[in-house]
Amino acid sequence: MLFIALVATSSAESAPDTALIMRQHPGTSFQTDRDTPFHSDAKASHIVAASTKRTEHLSDPNQLESLFNTESLSALLNRRDDALRERDLSAGYFVPAQAFGNLVPQVAPARTWLAKRGYTFQFAYKGEALANVSGGLSKGMSYAHELTLVNNFDLGKLLGLNGWILHGVLMERAGRQISFDHVGERRILLSEVYSLSGHMAAHLADFYVEKSFRHNSININLGRLTLTHTYGTSLLLCTFMIQCSAPVGIKSVQGWSVYPKATWGGTIRLRPTRDLTLRTGVYASSVLTSNPSGWAWGSEKQTGVMLPIELTWEPFIGPRKLPGHYKLGFGHDTSGFTDMIGSVPSSMALRYAVQRPQARDTFYIEADQMIYRSHGLHQMAGGYLMAGYIHNTPQVSVFSDQFYVGTSLLGIIPFRPLDRFGVMYSYYQISKRLTLGQHLLQDAGLPFPAGVNGPQTHTATLEAYYGVPIMPGLLFQPSFEYQMRPGETSVIPNATVIGIKVIGNL
Repeated sequence: MLFIALVATSSAESAPDTALIMRQHPGTSFQTDRDTPFHSDAKASHIVAASTKRTEHLSDPNQLESLFNTESLSALLNRRDDALRERDLSAGYFVPAQAFGNLVPQVAPARTWLAKRGYTFQFAYKGEALANVSGGLSKGMSYAHELTLVNNFDLGKLLGLNGWILHGVLMERAGRQISFDHVGERRILLSEVYSLSGHMAAHLADFYVEKSFRHNSININLGRLTLTHTYGTSLLLCTFMIQCSAPVGIKSVQGWSVYPKATWGGTIRLRPTRDLTLRTGVYASSVLTSNPSGWAWGSEKQTGVMLPIELTWEPFIGPRKLPGHYKLGFGHDTSGFTDMIGSVPSSMALRYAVQRPQARDTFYIEADQMIYRSHGLHQMAGGYLMAGYIHNTPQVSVFSDQFYVGTSLLGIIPFRPLDRFGVMYSYYQISKRLTLGQHLLQDAGLPFPAGVNGPQTHTATLEAYYGVPIMPGLLFQPSFEYQMRPGETSVIPNATVIGIKVIGNL
């Protein structure tokens, strides 16, 4: 749920074609195709400079080199031109919902001085104020915010460990969740900035080392990381509140640790061909609410191992080289999860085939494709269509399926070329085993668990936003959300939520 990047300060009005590289943390899962929280000033400046020259090679210096100098399916789309030749795009895939630049450019000399000695940082504020104006449980407003300090230590400059980089993220989150307070929704968070850990003054999130090998063709991350900032996500998803940093069907289940929850493990990433990226890893699986501060590593109880794998295809389609990002992913959590049917009388256990604890599998496919280019050469200089599908093992998952479809459009209003409009519809299917268990409770006259007002079946959300960059380092984003069947039943009226997100970078 966090967007993390280090960007070169730029005036949006004076340089609309500049590709300001903003990256989600840590691989977002927000991505330039690199699993690090942010780029150094030197690298970002190189990309910005390159992107302003239409005839030069625009490849991202943070992008891995391919193991084989060829392409896969892209060769069928571009018979005469490779997708990644020098005149084509391979850079500029950044977080469009971020505040480009910095509010205090006076610290730039200090940043440069520190960067030359091996340390870069970014300090950001994100605030979300949302009001339920109709439906739900009650009318009212909730506010939440986060303060985030991203640290990047070049261990080559600091300790002589060439190629090794240490990343660390500290954050403070506070506020209220409108889903709980006024909407009556307990399974889907309508506000992005709301922590599983509650109010923590200095929560330790990601803390890991990174290194590339074999002439930058293989990259590894080792330490405490957040899976949904590396797998099952995209930069465009993180322009929305509900689906950032990954779709609800992924980030709501144990094993897919969600920001700011990090877990021990590591990822290896490589590019078999120029248009394919493969990443896989091994992570400890633990309850999402364990170790709320992020510091008490010894008290964090691991219940199993998470084994994720994801293949990304990145073609450039048509004469205008419209980029697309297509992901196919799978995760296997070895933890023993209880049957979602819950506790039933022993006389019913055999009848309804209550299963012993078992592992959980997650399958997902996600895609975004640029459909027009409004200005500039970088990958975010236009509008995208996006869609995805997630399936979890129904026997042991609250959400068995999720489907979403949406769009993210740049410059739809004349004279506002850098404003971005997004809208997304998402449907969520509750596990039929969970629904069956709740029906059995109802038939037996037993109470439902807290927050449940009837047998739960499905729900859907509609979200829209309009992002306005006010000045370098400041973004203003009004939002609209509509939840159908809050609480996954028809008991609570559909809720209409409006609000504002503000993002500022020091």
